[in-house]
Amino acid sequence: MSEVSRPTLSDALTERMLELIRTGGHRPGDRLPSTRELSQRFAVTTPTLREALRRLEATGAIELRHGSGIYVGADIERVVLPNPNMREMRAAQLLELLGARIVIEPPLAAMAARHASGEELAALRRVLAEAGTHLRGEDAELHDANMAFHGETARAAGNGVLHQVVDSLLTVHAPEQREILQIFDDRRRDYEEHLAILQAIEARDLSAAEERMRAHLVEVKTVIEHRLQPPE
Repeated sequence: MSEVSRPTLSDALTERMLELIRTGGHRPGDRLPSTRELSQRFAVTTPTLREALRRLEATGAIELRHGSGIYVGADIERVVLPNPNMREMRAAQLLELLGARIVIEPPLAAMAARHASGEELAALRRVLAEAGTHLRGEDAELHDANMAFHGETARAAGNGVLHQVVDSLLTVHAPEQREILQIFDDRRRDYEEHLAILQAIEARDLSAAEERMRAHLVEVKTVIEHRLQPPE
């Protein structure tokens, strides 16, 4: 039987930093005490404290701004976090990623059709307007706009946890998402399908929003699957 590992000093410091943030009522963007003040408060050396801070930064709980200080991170209240260690996906995983999105995103499009506020609809229009200006080869900008559309659609669904799931998939696998754009290679059709999804959401047509999102993602997955097959 393996020995149960004991919490390290860095583990304990990480928990104490999180407790400091929670009990202090700090919100994302709030400035925290300096490294020197924290070292004195927790009676540890600066290198030991920095190790704990780096761990918290990796999860988005804090943000270390060079020359400015330590701030509460935007992801401190997230339930679902992207894996920062994920680097590259195989072809099979790329298809699994799309398969997961086919399961998750169509119902969220229907929820967006039901719940989206005027401000959220305006955000969707803005990102598609931005996408429409990058259909002639500016793939980096087009990719960002496309991912923003899917992320904003998930946000408009009104379920924060599911929005975080979609955001994590799009964030961690950004290189693969760019690869999907390259392989799919029909930017105009992709853009028009996004427009059709938005039109259904704006019309508050739940079934159309869900079906158009599903058809869009299934089509992308089918094309990718076909083009990834080795030649006979």
